[in-house]
Amino acid sequence: MSHKHLHTLEAIFHDPSPNNLQWHEVESLLNHLGAQIESSHGARFRVLLNGHEFILHHPHHSNEFARPDVKRLREFLAAAGVSVSAYAAQQT
Repeated sequence: MSHKHLHTLEAIFHDPSPNNLQWHEVESLLNHLGAQIESSHGARFRVLLNGHEFILHHPHHSNEFARPDVKRLREFLAAAGVSVSAYAAQQT
């Protein structure tokens, strides 16, 4: 995982959630983790990762995720078995 991906993952799992997480950083991280991202209706994207499905909304009028969206993303990643510690364990 690149430093940028690790930084994005740490930001997602940081409490309180950041309010400046960029769309392209999240998309790049999800692709790196092996997620399938399919365009849906409008600004919606269907994300499949480790057998879990999540509907991700591209932020309107901005490229930054709001805190509630980051929290939902964190919950999805945790349910899919992705966390900072789980990734660190895979790297060793």
